[in-house]
Amino acid sequence: MQKLLRPLLTAKSKSVYSIFSVVVVTIFSTWAVFDGMKTEVVFAADGEEQTVKTDTDTVGELLDDLDIEVGEHDELSHEENAEIEDGMKIELDSAKEILLTIDGETEEYYTAAKTVGEFFREEGLNFSKHDEISHNNMEILRDNIEIDVEKAFSVVIQEGKEDEEEVWTTGGTVEELLEANDISFKKNDEVKPGLDKKVKEDMEISIAKVKTKTVEEEETMPFETKEEEDSSLEKGRTRTVTEGKDGKIMKTYEVTYKNGEETDRELVEEEVVKDEQDEVVAVGTKEKVKEVATSKSSDKSDSSNSSSSSKSSSASKSSSSSDSEEPSGKSMTMEATAYGPDCAGCSGTSATGMDLTSGPKVIAVDPSVIPLGSKVWVEGYGEAVAGDTGGDIKGNRIDVLMPSESEAASSWGRKTVKVKILD
Repeated sequence: MQKLLRPLLTAKSKSVYSIFSVVVVTIFSTWAVFDGMKTEVVFAADGEEQTVKTDTDTVGELLDDLDIEVGEHDELSHEENAEIEDGMKIELDSAKEILLTIDGETEEYYTAAKTVGEFFREEGLNFSKHDEISHNNMEILRDNIEIDVEKAFSVVIQEGKEDEEEVWTTGGTVEELLEANDISFKKNDEVKPGLDKKVKEDMEISIAKVKTKTVEEEETMPFETKEEEDSSLEKGRTRTVTEGKDGKIMKTYEVTYKNGEETDRELVEEEVVKDEQDEVVAVGTKEKVKEVATSKSSDKSDSSNSSSSSKSSSASKSSSSSDSEEPSGKSMTMEATAYGPDCAGCSGTSATGMDLTSGPKVIAVDPSVIPLGSKVWVEGYGEAVAGDTGGDIKGNRIDVLMPSESEAASSWGRKTVKVKILD
């Protein structure tokens, strides 16, 4: 316009000034009319608004006029071929490049969202409260932002024998996981897998509570039976010279318990409280003297002597029968008492169904020591059957059957004898 007006400005006459005034008024009037014909719109780019007057017909033409290029991922409020209208508000949100890494895998996104949370919602990305996210949902997005997400997984932790807990983690070591969940353990406790192992999905971690305790136990030292030859005793006969006595020993153990159950024990000390005393049994080696038969006439000389001799012979047979020759085999030393089928509380029938009133050779035993039905030999009693039991017959104790209670008390009493199992 200055070029247009320059010739006029050089004019000096009043007529020239008049012409100049008319031209200026005409030009400005024309501009005002032209400007008034333009459409007024509001253009907002990334939230910053400006009012624009334009004579363009479409949104696309307006963007070209404003020298604004719309990217592939940008969001424009109107189609570019939309017609311009007075008072129209056109919004342009420029897309930002997002680098999202989930569990080490990176993917590129473009979004016009304003915040991290809005971006997640637009992309349908859902994360739990246990997941670790590098940016919070309210943080404003910027171009080329890098967002890292570590998704949590569950791990089962079992403490002791019964307590079980499910916890969530995004990784690390077993020790770090226990510390993060305030789960304590002692130095001796057994943690599986090891504290330095990497935590994996669906892993099961167990903590066994290990304790050690010092325990003292008194144990019996059983006596041994030793045999000595005795030439004053006939072969097949024995005699207890020294009664055997069990000893006692105190043992100290260090016992290990895992979750309350004993898993190991180590002997750390032992002390003899009482020494055992071996039993000494004399075994006869004297040969029996053969009896020489006498004439009948000499026997008839004294009837009373004959009667006495007969009783003596009968007693001798009885003794021989009950103290038969000792069989070979391993022997046990036991305390023996006697009983009759007519004892208090007795029914006359043994625990195995034997008729005790018929006079069988039977002994009552502890079945855990001598099995019922076993054939045995008892010193001073002979061969018998282990066919009965008794309330007081426990361990190395037996009870031999006599014809009656009175005979059991008078002829046997209580004694220590050798016993052998024959079958």
